[in-house]
This record gives sequence, C-alpha cells and structure tokens, in this order.
Amino acid sequence: MQTVKKIHFLIFSMLLCGSLYARTSKPSSPRVEFQLGIEQTERYMPLLQGKRVGIVANQTSLIQGVHLLDTLLARNIQVVKIFSPEHGFRGEAEAGKYVDNSIDAKTALPIISLYGVAKKPIRSQFDDVDIIVFDIQDVGARFYTYISTMHNMMEVCADFSIPLLILDRPNPHGFYVDGPILDSTQRSFVGMHPVPIVHGMTLAEYARMINGENWLSHKKPAPLITIEMKAYTHAMDYQIPIPPSPNLRSMEAIYAYPSLCLFEGTPISVGRGTLHPFEQYGFPNSPIGQDTFTPTSIRGLSVVPLYNQKRCTGFSIPKDIKNEVKQNKQLNLSYLIRMYQAYPEKDKFFKDFFNRLAGTTKLKEQIQKGLTEEQIRASWQADLEKYKRIREKYLLYP
Repeated sequence: MQTVKKIHFLIFSMLLCGSLYARTSKPSSPRVEFQLGIEQTERYMPLLQGKRVGIVANQTSLIQGVHLLDTLLARNIQVVKIFSPEHGFRGEAEAGKYVDNSIDAKTALPIISLYGVAKKPIRSQFDDVDIIVFDIQDVGARFYTYISTMHNMMEVCADFSIPLLILDRPNPHGFYVDGPILDSTQRSFVGMHPVPIVHGMTLAEYARMINGENWLSHKKPAPLITIEMKAYTHAMDYQIPIPPSPNLRSMEAIYAYPSLCLFEGTPISVGRGTLHPFEQYGFPNSPIGQDTFTPTSIRGLSVVPLYNQKRCTGFSIPKDIKNEVKQNKQLNLSYLIRMYQAYPEKDKFFKDFFNRLAGTTKLKEQIQKGLTEEQIRASWQADLEKYKRIREKYLLYP
C-alpha cells in the first residue's frame, strides 16, 4: 500500500512540476516567415485606396505568380499609368535597346518608357497620379540600370511632392561590397552615385541613401514610403524566380554579372547571342581557354550580338560560382586581367564605355600597367571603408 502511495505521489509531483513549468517558462517567439514587400498587402493596400496610382514595374513584379498590376486591379485600386525601366514592362527588350511608350495590351493602360529617348518622366505625365508604387527585382550592381531609373523617379516625386512607395526585394549580392567607387567624372546612366560596383543594399535601403546623402539634383528628398521584407538578412540565399533581364537567365549568371559586365566595355564576348549569357566569355581565335561558343541572333536576347556567327574560345564560369562569391565576397578581376593579357591588340582592348562601367579611369590604367589583382584591390580599400560607414546608416536588415 505504501508503495502505491509513493507512486501516486511521484506522478502528482511530476504533473505539478510540468504545470508550473508551463506557466512560468518564457513562451517561445512565433517564427516569422520570410515575406517580400509586395506580399504584405495589408500594409500598403490601405495607402492606395481612393488614390490614382502609377506603378514602376516589369516582369519581376510578381506576388505568388500574379503581377502587381493584376493584383492592384483585382483589389479595385485605380491604376492609371505604368512606367517601365530598361527591357520594358514585360522584360522582352534586349540590353541597351530603346523602348517606346505604348499601351498595355491586357489592360489598355498607358506605358511610359523610362528607357527611351528620355529616361526621366516629365511633369505632365504625373498630372493624374497621386502616388507611385515601385516594385522591381534588382541584382545589386551599380551599372544595373534599375537603380538609375529609381533615382530619376525619386527626383520627379521630390519635385512634385508625390509619395514613392517601394516594395522591397532581396539583393542577391547584398552580403558584400566591392569595387572602385564611382568618380563623378564618369557619372552616367550606368553609374549615378559614388558607390562601389557591388553596393550591398536592397532598393529600399539604396533609396534611403539617395535621400539621406542629398544625391537628388535639387537636394530635396523624395517622399519615401518603404515596405520592408520580413525575416530577411543580407546573408540570405534567395532564388530569383524570374530573370530580372533577358540576359541574366540563371542564378549563376547573376553571381558572375558584377565581374563579367566589365567586359561589355571591351572586345570580349560574354556569351550574348547564346542561351548562356554571362556564364562564359571569350573571343575568336583566343590563345587561351578551352571552352567554345558561337553567338547567333536570338530575338529578345541579342539580335546582333558581338561576333555574330563567329566561333569564340574562352572560359565558362565555375559551376560553383555561388559558393565562390559567398566565400570570397569580392569581384573576380582575374577574368579581366587574363583576357587583357591574351588579347593581341592591347591598344584596342578598352573602349570608352569601359570607364563608365568601372566608374573610374584608374582600373584601366592599373591593368595596362600590369598591376596584380591584389595591388588593384588594395587601392580600393580606403574608399570602400568610407562607403561602408555611409551604407551602415541606411541599412534596414541585419
């Protein structure tokens, strides 16, 4: 009998302790699921109700497979105008090709091109607009023109006191910064701000920096509203679900892009006119490299590619380039240096456009002088440290 009582007492004690623990222990925090800015409709739809809305969008502006435009219209938001960046609203125009104003076939809404004869909208195009929604997937390189489009839209919004609502998205290169800082003498649409080639910011963070550093022409900040992502960090891996532009067709190409895009200012092909652009590079009769490719005309990718119908020899990017970039956290200058050394006509290697892409004349001069990658990289460090301190002020995510 005593044994039975002891057992009952032990069971009661265990239950009591468990009950006390349940009441006194700290409840675990609910796990926050990752969400894009566009997915948080409860945060921004109320801001658009009863307003005449313009959107800056392209093929990447999707919420669970549905376009931002269709999502807004389905919620009875009055969208009155579409503004499109380089490559157009549907993302079908090749790099550098002017895009004309047009009408959206599905909705009959006017599309104002921000990559045509003019790259900045004019006042009359805002007469019927109360607020602008900006949602585009960027890739985190200074010469990728979506940040220049955002700058121009911010200037107009600042001048005419129109709110700009940015729905934030990840930066696939957000985990590092690298490259020379843009010199003001090289300012162009492929580089408008004194930032390195890899700036390490999302578009919402970058817009905050444009405002905070007074980079808009009239030194007047744009009325900015940002819908930040949930559970995002700069170290996060994010698979971009749809190509952000026609020739960035894979995540491998996106990781290689900041290094390989410098070849666009040289006679070296990056594989435009193939199904694997920015995954390979070379030129006809190259004395180095074992990989080959032959550019051809491909509508929507490159109609008249460099070395059309000519067999090129060179290199393919590493299959594990993501891990390489994640580990090294820097541009790979070896691609550029070895192709310069292999190219037979050194005086024709660098085109004028190269300095625009590099943001400085120094990189060209350093390569011509035969400096090593380590020596070139060392010359950036002081300016990069200054930039990092500026960047820190505007970060929204750890």
